[in-house]
Amino acid sequence: MKDDGTVSAPAPVLAGRRWWLPSALAHALELDPDAGRGGRPRRTARDWVVDCSCFLLALLVGFTAAQPLHDNPHIPHALAVTDQTLGALACGAVWLRRRLPVALAVALTAVNFVSETAGGACLIALFTLAVHRPFRYVAWIGGAQLALTTLYYWWRPDPEMPYLVSVTFVVVLTGAVIGWGMFVRSKRQLLLSLRDRARRAETEARLRAEQAQRLAREDIAREMHDVLAHRLTLLSVHAGALEFRPDAPREEIARAAGVIRESAHEALQDLREIIGVLRAGDRDDTGRPQPTLAALDALVAESGAASMKVTLDQRVTDPDAVPASAGRTVYRVVQEALTNARKHAPGAEVTVTVTGARGEGLSVTVHNPPPDRPAPPVPGSGQGLIGLTERATLAGGRLDHGPGADGGFTVRAWLPWG
Repeated sequence: MKDDGTVSAPAPVLAGRRWWLPSALAHALELDPDAGRGGRPRRTARDWVVDCSCFLLALLVGFTAAQPLHDNPHIPHALAVTDQTLGALACGAVWLRRRLPVALAVALTAVNFVSETAGGACLIALFTLAVHRPFRYVAWIGGAQLALTTLYYWWRPDPEMPYLVSVTFVVVLTGAVIGWGMFVRSKRQLLLSLRDRARRAETEARLRAEQAQRLAREDIAREMHDVLAHRLTLLSVHAGALEFRPDAPREEIARAAGVIRESAHEALQDLREIIGVLRAGDRDDTGRPQPTLAALDALVAESGAASMKVTLDQRVTDPDAVPASAGRTVYRVVQEALTNARKHAPGAEVTVTVTGARGEGLSVTVHNPPPDRPAPPVPGSGQGLIGLTERATLAGGRLDHGPGADGGFTVRAWLPWG
């Protein structure tokens, strides 16, 4: 029977697990303590594990490439030492890949042209570039690296593999690294887009709730206008009668004065309820009959005629003395609850309990057990319970709703009386 239209905010699952998120993603999701200060994202535990792994991988590739340099008689010893020195510096520069992805990729592309041991660090820098920067950067720098690869193997051919095989191997490996980086970037962008979509949905739901509250205030204002106009008109008629018949019998004057006093008192009570409520002047619903507590029997009978099982338990002391505004609010609560039960729990027996007395207030409980069959989708605005909550609050009472212990749904309201 839940029809309040609210959207529950997703639990902050990621906030407690920031350690396994990349620092850039945690910063974008505002899970980083420095996210709102414009500072550089701090490394998470995952970042340290990945950076250490990348550094060790770059060293492993460098050591693997260093052995053939010593075994190649065509490479001078000084060139081999220079190659290894540049490779070691390139491996150390891997720690800067998050801070300077573009500059590091450009620098290592140039270093890789003269240093074979810097190949692992160059691929890691290219992967980082694909993750953190748009594709245009990857296209230019990756294309330059592939162009230099063809010149590199022409300048320093591999003694164990033909020129075409070596170039093809590097091209395939470079393409795989770039594709992997772009895949990681797309996953992060998808997560950010889902975050933005969830925020937009929450904002729209909040705006719908505010609009429903505003419309509820307008409806209450229109209803109170009807009641207040009636009482003021009655007061004016009796006051006019006293003015034009000053010689009326003493009993009639006393009776008219009593009516004027009672009408003025009730009008003041209505004014206390209508203060702060916005009144819409663009729709004219004045003159329509307003339901009261006595109309509950007809409402239950109407629901029963629609093949709905409804049990009404009304234990109100002196129901004729219930204020019209309170009785009308009770009627609206029961009406909306029965409508929701008809939508979301077809076939379930609904129990309506109304109790109260002067000085204790009116209590309304509408409960339905869980449906015995799936409910077909029914279109609706989803703002009914929001409006009822606002109506009960403006009347000085309260309303709450939620699942019951048996899996059904319960709506409870309390309104002041006396």
